[in-house]
Amino acid sequence: MTASLFIARLLGPLFILVGIALPLKTERFRVILQELVRSPALLYLAGFFGFLGGLALVLTNNVWTFDWRLIITLIGWLTIVRAVVTIFWPQQIVAVGSAILDHRAAFVAAAAVDLLIGLVLSYVGYFS
Repeated sequence: MTASLFIARLLGPLFILVGIALPLKTERFRVILQELVRSPALLYLAGFFGFLGGLALVLTNNVWTFDWRLIITLIGWLTIVRAVVTIFWPQQIVAVGSAILDHRAAFVAAAAVDLLIGLVLSYVGYFS
C-alpha cells in the first residue's frame, strides 16, 4: 500500500465523521470554537499540532498531479498555512472563528465540504 492510499484510508473516515457530526452537533462545535478562540494556549496548541500534521502530510504526499492525491497535498499545505497563521497571528484566527460562530450556514458548508472530501478519499482508499 502506498503512502497516499494509507493517508486516504486514514483521513477519509475522519472527514466523513466530521461532515456528519457538524450539522448534527452544531451547538457542541460552537461551544468548542468559543473556548478555542478565548484561549491563547489552546490556539497555540492547535497551531503546533496543525503544523505537525500538515508537515507530515506534505512530507509523505507532496504530489502535484491532477488526480485524487492532489486533495491530500492541498489539505497538507492548507493545514500548514493555517497553523502558521494560528501561531504568528492568532488574532486573525479569532476574528475568523468569531465570524463563523455567528453563521449556521458556515457549519453546514464546512460539513458538506468535509463529507465530500471524506467520501472521495474513502472511495479511493478502500474501493479502488
